[in-house]
Amino acid sequence: MAVKLTKRNIKIAVIAVAVVVVLVLILQNTEDVRTRILFATVTMPRAVLLVVMLAIGFVLGLLTAMRTRPESKPAKNPA
Repeated sequence: MAVKLTKRNIKIAVIAVAVVVVLVLILQNTEDVRTRILFATVTMPRAVLLVVMLAIGFVLGLLTAMRTRPESKPAKNPA
């Protein structure tokens, strides 16, 4: 059974590999770390800090993509 390499299949494979790498990275960093956020010092597991930073980056990437996406043009009537 041959698997056809399409853009969709490649995209799914890249996302799956990225998710596995992120999960391994997060699970290997469970020790506590002190982080200064403006004037406060917060102690939390490094895994939590990584997840929060990942979420912030994801949201900023989505907002940037939505802002720079070209507007769809309405279809012209062949009148």
